[in-house]
Amino acid sequence: MASPGLLTAQSVRIKQARRLATRAFRRKSGRFLVEGPQAVREALEHRELVIEVYAEPDVAGRHRDLRDLAGAAGVAWFEVNRAAIEALSETVTSQGVVAVCSLVNVELELRPTTKLVAAGVQVRDPGNVGTLIRTADAAGADAVVLSTESVDPHNPKAVRASVGSIFHVPITTDVDIHEAVKAWREHGLQVLAADGYGASDLDTCIDDGTLAKPTVWLFGNEAHGLPDNINSVVDHSVKVPIYGRAESLNLATAAAVCLYASARAQRRTG
Repeated sequence: MASPGLLTAQSVRIKQARRLATRAFRRKSGRFLVEGPQAVREALEHRELVIEVYAEPDVAGRHRDLRDLAGAAGVAWFEVNRAAIEALSETVTSQGVVAVCSLVNVELELRPTTKLVAAGVQVRDPGNVGTLIRTADAAGADAVVLSTESVDPHNPKAVRASVGSIFHVPITTDVDIHEAVKAWREHGLQVLAADGYGASDLDTCIDDGTLAKPTVWLFGNEAHGLPDNINSVVDHSVKVPIYGRAESLNLATAAAVCLYASARAQRRTG
């Protein structure tokens, strides 16, 4: 039996929130789910994005700051039973708190101060998208761009993999990469493709000063890399050198190596 006052999995609010697991309903409603204390905490730091929070009764005691942040932001806080929180959760063991937030997608915007952008092209794995966002945030990138064929960054797995970084860096989705390349060039950014078979070498690009320039890095599909029609329009196709016997690096690792190489080079030159 449910405790008095607790929302259950059959509550209208919970049923509506559950629908946010689908991309179609996220787009229709303009909302998405954020799960776990750390991610919800990051969301509440951007109070204008949080619509409501659902939590098990003991969460307010274990994470008092969450309730305080929600109260300060005027965000509705609903206590729910275990079945309700599990209905909203995408993890095997829920951490007891889920927030409903407004989508973070913004229009593609380039400023004179833009120096580093991470772009995912046809990236289909939500974990990779979330990790790309987290890595871009950590490297100090100015924006993350995702092509029209890439997975939704508001997918629950992508949100979880971003570990709150989805709220730290501007994200633009459904971007026509060919049009974006034109815009980037007009604003003085070079476009580099991360490609295991690239004609240029990351070490050389570091040594010759290429990475010190304002840069957009393109990272392609996990299985097939970047399409030929994209590779043909970039300034340089760059491979990360493999010094050992590994066949290749996965997308997330390659992105970390490339973004940090650019960030370091740019900071060294001011």
